[in-house]
Amino acid sequence: MSDSTVSVVLVNYRAAADTTTAVEGLLELDWPADRLEIVVVDNSPGAAEADTLREACPSARVVPAERNLGFAGGCNLGVASSSGEFVAFLNNDARPDPRWVTAAVDRLRNDTSIGIIASKVLDWEGRTIDFAAAAMAFDGQAYKLHVGADDGPEFDRPHDVLFASGAAMVMPRHVFDRLGGFDERYFMFFEDVDLGWRTWLAGLRVVYEPTSLVYHRHHASMTSIDPAYEQFLLQRNALFTVYKNYDDANLRRVLPAALLLAVRRATTLGGIDRHGLDMEVSPPVALEPAIGTPPAALAHLSAVDAFTEALPDLRRQRAEIQAQRLRPDAEITRLFRLPLQPNLAEASFHDVFRPVAEAFGADQVFAERRRILIATGDTLRPAMAGPAIRVWHMAKTLSREHEVRLVTKARCEISHPDFSVEHFDDASLHEMVGWADVIVFQGFLLDEHPWVVHTDRIIVADLYDPFHLEQLEQFRDLPLAQRSDAIGHTVRVLNEQIRRGDFFLCASEKQRDFWLGQLSALQRVNPYVYEADESLRSLLAVVPFGVEDDPPRRTGPGIRGVVPGIGKDDKVIIWGGGIYNWFDPLTLIEAVDRIRHTLPEVRLVFMGTKHPNPDVPQMRVAVEARALADALGINGTHVFFNEGWVPYDERQNHLLDADLGVSTHFEHVETAFSFRTRILDYLWCGLPVVSTQGDTLAGIIHERGLGITVPPEDVEALSEALLTTLTDVEFRDSCRTASLQLASEMRWSDVLEPLASYCRSAGRSPDAWSQQPVEKQPAPVGLVERIVRAAVGSLRGAKRARQEGGLELLARRLVNRGRALTRR
Repeated sequence: MSDSTVSVVLVNYRAAADTTTAVEGLLELDWPADRLEIVVVDNSPGAAEADTLREACPSARVVPAERNLGFAGGCNLGVASSSGEFVAFLNNDARPDPRWVTAAVDRLRNDTSIGIIASKVLDWEGRTIDFAAAAMAFDGQAYKLHVGADDGPEFDRPHDVLFASGAAMVMPRHVFDRLGGFDERYFMFFEDVDLGWRTWLAGLRVVYEPTSLVYHRHHASMTSIDPAYEQFLLQRNALFTVYKNYDDANLRRVLPAALLLAVRRATTLGGIDRHGLDMEVSPPVALEPAIGTPPAALAHLSAVDAFTEALPDLRRQRAEIQAQRLRPDAEITRLFRLPLQPNLAEASFHDVFRPVAEAFGADQVFAERRRILIATGDTLRPAMAGPAIRVWHMAKTLSREHEVRLVTKARCEISHPDFSVEHFDDASLHEMVGWADVIVFQGFLLDEHPWVVHTDRIIVADLYDPFHLEQLEQFRDLPLAQRSDAIGHTVRVLNEQIRRGDFFLCASEKQRDFWLGQLSALQRVNPYVYEADESLRSLLAVVPFGVEDDPPRRTGPGIRGVVPGIGKDDKVIIWGGGIYNWFDPLTLIEAVDRIRHTLPEVRLVFMGTKHPNPDVPQMRVAVEARALADALGINGTHVFFNEGWVPYDERQNHLLDADLGVSTHFEHVETAFSFRTRILDYLWCGLPVVSTQGDTLAGIIHERGLGITVPPEDVEALSEALLTTLTDVEFRDSCRTASLQLASEMRWSDVLEPLASYCRSAGRSPDAWSQQPVEKQPAPVGLVERIVRAAVGSLRGAKRARQEGGLELLARRLVNRGRALTRR
């Protein structure tokens, strides 16, 4: 990665001491000095600063500007004077972490969908947040979120942002040139917002990368100047940004509202009596000549005038930007985060903000933004199992477009800057459900809180885990009658969910066929939902498990050289999840025992034996696995059991130390309909996979060349597959390539799109009027009432009957329906 030249551009304006400190910090980067180009643009002509900088910073190229070009023009001049493959921008009152450039370039090299890396920016002492997330109101007023918050792990997760802070950002030179650089008319403020928005329009992404770190001192360059100058630039540039970048339909909604709000800012901040000329409020009197317009009012009114004057040039630029658009507004406006949040706290402004937006339809640009409650019964903590991981990524993905609360009735020990993570009980759940537009849940929520069934909320049931099939094996050690009662209860719970849910998720097409059968049996596959969507995808969608959107990055030690008995040259087989009764670790341990005589350096590691949810006890097969390894004398020499559970954000450290991922299971009905979630992590890390045949992912492994599949409980076939994959370098490399390719197709943001699409326009299901909870079945009714109900139901299909055969066909259907009922 470090064979590329990186040009770092700093803009100086009468702050040579700060700039010198920043340049000295750049010399401490871990990037090779001969591949680092430092360009300082001096924006202070006539102040002799250029000579001072040349003397103080001999490693930098100092480029004097003929006049003060502002931040935007200064950065463009710096890039024009540079030659690097990558360009980086650093405020002159900032100092970089040694890995600032390396971390950014690594991301850009590994993911060509990224156009800009937004660096994490902390205060000078490294304690509080200066930039970790971006937001913008619909009228172009942009924000840095979480400013002043204490830094913590919740700010160490990469994510898409609308724009990068101009204080610290890195991008490929060809992207900067393609976009035309910063818009120099901005001078300063919001030029980084505009560049970010145009990057998204060009089909690229802006990604916050927390390991690309910078510290910011905030020696503001305008502290000695009246704030009105800053307000003028902010208001004018916000209007520039709005006009250039929205599509035609949205601009017609947004621009009138933005202009009216600019005037309201003028009267609010200027302290102008808005009713002074209203004769109904104030009697007409001879007006005294105004001594002077308040500077704040003048700033915003002048900004509108400056926008008006610039319109001819802006119109030409807008045409160019829109002609090259590769991404619709709907994919970008989700990144605004706070589109209807006013930037002034004054009541006189706050009170009109939303009404003005609604008057022109600006709020409709963001009408798809909803309040979504995601509920799970699983533990939300650093060490998480499959269900928790799934809802975690649902929350991450949906929070890009909506307001999301992720809640659990179990332990809750983690947080995220983009959505709230909370514990709930029955009392607090009432408030949460009342807040929500849409409820997405797993498990037993409706059974444990039955009152939710009777609300009018839109309910999405995640059926990716057919846990009634899982329980056939999980409860196998119970007496048969007790086991039957337990599974019978679970089936009733699922039936209740299916009767009430508006939308359902499953993990594969095979699961979808299975669940369609249960939906049909409960009459959820009916003419009303069929009329709305003949494919029934709007009722039941496939959302498999996914992989992280970003490539795995080592953040600490893993297995090699850490676990006693595993050396750096050993061949490591990894079992990525827990050991449950429906899995078959026993055949795998026997296979390792067999091949260790041919391949002494083979090592098998089980990543987790103690489930992160304390309510889940250790299962029988886990005890049997350890006992078998003990009996064979290979526990601690060739087979290793992690007694805990690897934290979710650290799992890649273990996986990246492995040569092979494995998943073995018995042949039973749970296998047929399962979706082995941790195999996806193998693909994410580019591991070849050896798996037992019989489930959905096993078929994919075979079809895509990801590894080898073997029959259940076949020690010989499994031994041969392990040995081949561990010793055949060419085969292992081909599997790695195939794994990484499939992983790129199964990123969480992609596989969750059916859910994201549904939430944008979610509504009650077409047959919601007929849904009844299990325990409230309608009482038997008489013949006359049955005929009337049938007639009403038929009348609901009158439109279609007319299309097929007119009113005559409709009448015939009613007669036939009545005759059928009288024969019952």
